[in-house]
Amino acid sequence: MIRVLFLDTRGCCRSPIAACLARQMSQARVTVMCAGLEVTQMPDTVAQVLREEEIDPAVLQPVGIEDISLSSVDLVVTLSDEAARHCPMLPGMPAMVRWDFPELNSLPERHSLEVLRDLRDNLRKRMQSLMLPGWINAMANLKRNNEVMMDHIPEGLIVHTNERIITAFNHAAERITGYNRDDVIGRDCHEVFEGNLCGNKCSFCEGAPNFDHVEYPMKITTRDGAQKRVEMSVRSMRDEHGQMQGVLACLRDVTEVTHLRQRLRQVHSFHGIIGNDEKMHVIYELIGDLAVSDCPVLIQGESGTGKELVAAAIHEEGRRAGRAFVPVNCGALPEGILESELFGHVKGAFTGAIRDKKGRFELADGGTIFLDEVGELSPSMQVKLLRVLQEHSFERVGGEKPVKIDVRILSATNRDLREMVQKGRFREDLFYRLCVVPLTLPPLRERRNDIVLLVRHFIERLSKDADRNIVSISDEALHAMMDYPWPGNIRELQNAIQYAFVKCRESQIQLEHLPPELRAALQTPLPRRRRRGKLDTRRVKDALKQADGNKVKAAQLLGVGRATLYRFMDREGVK
Repeated sequence: MIRVLFLDTRGCCRSPIAACLARQMSQARVTVMCAGLEVTQMPDTVAQVLREEEIDPAVLQPVGIEDISLSSVDLVVTLSDEAARHCPMLPGMPAMVRWDFPELNSLPERHSLEVLRDLRDNLRKRMQSLMLPGWINAMANLKRNNEVMMDHIPEGLIVHTNERIITAFNHAAERITGYNRDDVIGRDCHEVFEGNLCGNKCSFCEGAPNFDHVEYPMKITTRDGAQKRVEMSVRSMRDEHGQMQGVLACLRDVTEVTHLRQRLRQVHSFHGIIGNDEKMHVIYELIGDLAVSDCPVLIQGESGTGKELVAAAIHEEGRRAGRAFVPVNCGALPEGILESELFGHVKGAFTGAIRDKKGRFELADGGTIFLDEVGELSPSMQVKLLRVLQEHSFERVGGEKPVKIDVRILSATNRDLREMVQKGRFREDLFYRLCVVPLTLPPLRERRNDIVLLVRHFIERLSKDADRNIVSISDEALHAMMDYPWPGNIRELQNAIQYAFVKCRESQIQLEHLPPELRAALQTPLPRRRRRGKLDTRRVKDALKQADGNKVKAAQLLGVGRATLYRFMDREGVK
């Protein structure tokens, strides 16, 4: 059975005449419907011209377009430009035939019988061609063949209009998301997928955008609450005039691949965090676990260990990804300015407050605020922050009206807050509010294996940014960097590479290009580094792979001498 819909601007004149004629010609092999973007009662004159053809107008009354599910239709015939614009040519939508009739100037009830008879006869001529069995079957099969083709593709495909109404949802999308096609077709994707499938990265949150192609990784929550990592590719779909009609979103499930790489310790970076050390993989796993929760996290670690990068990664992994991530350095601003920065102020609250201003908490509403150096907060600011955590609201400086917010709070410090609590310098109740989940970053000296990765990363990035042909570092210079204690951690390492870029005029960084304090430290005998324990085959193979087969570098990564490594490889048959 083929389902045909006749759609007009008003559904009281042209569409019911067309539908009644189609029903008369097709008999039982076609299901015919008629609808209008606006619907009024069928005029008596329309009923009269139908009865002249021995058609009972009562058998087919027009309905509004909102009462028709376009996904259930095989072919739609539009009778006006406005009706055609309501049916974008997207996968999952019915095939469309456009019959452009001139608009009838007067109101439907005032149309003369002569005008309506001409309209009826014109429609009959077109209907005779439309209802040819081979032609209408071919048109109807277009939609079905598109569905077969989409279901054969292993990636999840989702198509929706500019109004976010889903028109197509293939079998792979059902498998990846856990949602059934029948439950999502014809519905707003923001209503179907709780919290938005795109993790708030959706380009349609503020209306229809204008783009051609965007790609981004993200985590989604399936219908049963499971977390999956997917790679999303979104491409615009346009009409013959280049106007955007909707988008085709492609989802590739990379959850198992990502977990396998993590188990094999082949993940060398994570949301911009560089590291393959065992300690860093523990951090990566914890960040992934935090994605399902909005609980506060206290990130602890020495200065320069990358606490803000970790905070941004927690934000990007969670359901608030795509919303605002607002960092605030609590130690960089005086108390009076910090209060205005955090909570905003109203006009006239203090000298210079010439207009209302939103604070960082208000700007982060729906997203995440990151409070860096939270250990520097004064006692009075600690009280105000505690109130925000307890009541999820605050008052602007000089204001009286509470401002409600929905914000995830991440904080960081390089100080020992527990010790500060014991000394009475940090509120205990605030500490436990902030430190629901503690996350401690290791200093660089405790993950020396990552120095090679970090050096290569900074060289590659600076080569592009500075347009310099520096591509490597000498073994001598790398050995010096491996032995240096790095009290400033990754930030100091980055500065050292930047210094070398200034000094180096060759394609390879040499020892003499490193900062003076680093070279000076080499003149001071360093305590012998404690070996990381007995060698095993897996550690040796990982180090060789990380060093690209260079045994000298692998020995440095393992913290043993070259001779020790050579003896182990010969004894165990490691190639």
